[in-house]
Parts: sequence; structure tokens; C-alpha cells
Amino acid sequence: MNQKLIIRLGGAAVAVFVLAYAVSPLLAARALVQAARSGNEPALERQVDFPAFRASLKDELSARMVAEMRKDDRLGGLSGLGMLLAPTLVGGAVDAFVTPQAISAMVREGEAPKPDLAKVEPEVGPKPESKKVRQSWGYRDLDTFAVTLTRDDQPDEQVSLLMKRRNLFGWKLAGIDLTKPNP
Repeated sequence: MNQKLIIRLGGAAVAVFVLAYAVSPLLAARALVQAARSGNEPALERQVDFPAFRASLKDELSARMVAEMRKDDRLGGLSGLGMLLAPTLVGGAVDAFVTPQAISAMVREGEAPKPDLAKVEPEVGPKPESKKVRQSWGYRDLDTFAVTLTRDDQPDEQVSLLMKRRNLFGWKLAGIDLTKPNP
């Protein structure tokens, strides 16, 4: 009888551990989205690894800018120079852009920053009803959880906020994926 009880308690403990391990990113993502929607800057600062997020955003915007330069025939031979300067230009803009307010606006609006660098400050204001943002959540791997934001008026554009595991049950926003979804 005692051996069966110990086995059942051990099984229950393992089940609780696995459940907590699997649900912890959902709770962290939900807390991030709620803090962003309410504009709670201290909560957002606790939920975001700003250096890692900045590095990820720099990489994504640089790649997007280079891809747009390659497609633009008007630049001609200057596109190579632009591709060399893109990381520097993007780096300065991202360092100024990535703030709790900007992340909050990104979550509320479901829109990625554009590589046009002329506009660094996020727009804050009520969104029209046509810009409803849909969320989907899911694991990318055991240590990466994505919150994908898609706007109803731009279904082919999406922003995936990547939360990375920091310890057994802790998660922080540490990256962004701006790639277009597969058709």
C-alpha cells in the first residue's frame, strides 16, 4: 500500500512539473500582452530583455532593408553602398526606438517597425476598428515561444515576438521575427 501511494505521488509530482513547464510561457506571454495593452511600463521592463530584443530587431530590419534594396532597381550601383551602411543606420534607429512605449505600441497595433528609419517614434492613439490585431501563440522549440500578431487589414504581414526561456519557468521577450508567413 505504501509503495503504491509513493508511486502515485511521484507520478502526480511529475505531471504537475510537466504541466507547469508547458504552461509557463503562456502565462509569461499573457502578462507581456496585458502589460503592453495597459501601458504598464514597469511590468514591460520586467518582461523584456532589451539588449537581446534590440539585437534581434537590428538583424531583422537590416535583412529586410537589404532585401528591399536588392529589389529596387532605381539604386543601381549604389545599392552595394547602401547594403554596407544599412546595419549602422538601423543600429542607431533601433537603439532609439526600442523602449517600453514602442513595444507596447507594437503589441497593440500588431505592426513591425519599418526600415524607412525616418520615423523612429511610435504612433500612439486609438486604433480604428479595421485594425483589429489577432494573436496566435505557440512553441518554436523548447526554449522559444512565439506570440504572433496579425492585423485583419494586413493579413500577409505578421510580427512574431519571441520569448526565450531564462530559467526553468521564467521567460522574457528576447527577439522578433518579421519574416512573411508561408502562403
